[in-house]
Amino acid sequence: MSRRNRKYSVPGVARDMQTFKAEVMRREGYDVDPNRPDDVKYEVAKDLGVPLSPDGNGELTTESVGHVGGKIGGSMVREMIRLAQQQLAEKDGQK
Repeated sequence: MSRRNRKYSVPGVARDMQTFKAEVMRREGYDVDPNRPDDVKYEVAKDLGVPLSPDGNGELTTESVGHVGGKIGGSMVREMIRLAQQQLAEKDGQK
């Protein structure tokens, strides 16, 4: 599976986002190699019953592959919201 070229709105954060993904998915109970955080998608796919393969996935539907990305992205968004709420609570506490 080819890796798409991600473009972040803040330059230079690609490595930090990969680290964040690894930390979030590790907290979700997945075994994540910090040097290859994108590989967690195979473990997530296995848990969801999606036969995702590094050799090619032309037979998979976008819906089934979307379940894998949604699980990972959803976990990351939930954690970002939690962190933002925590920062807001801390900021309110300082006033």
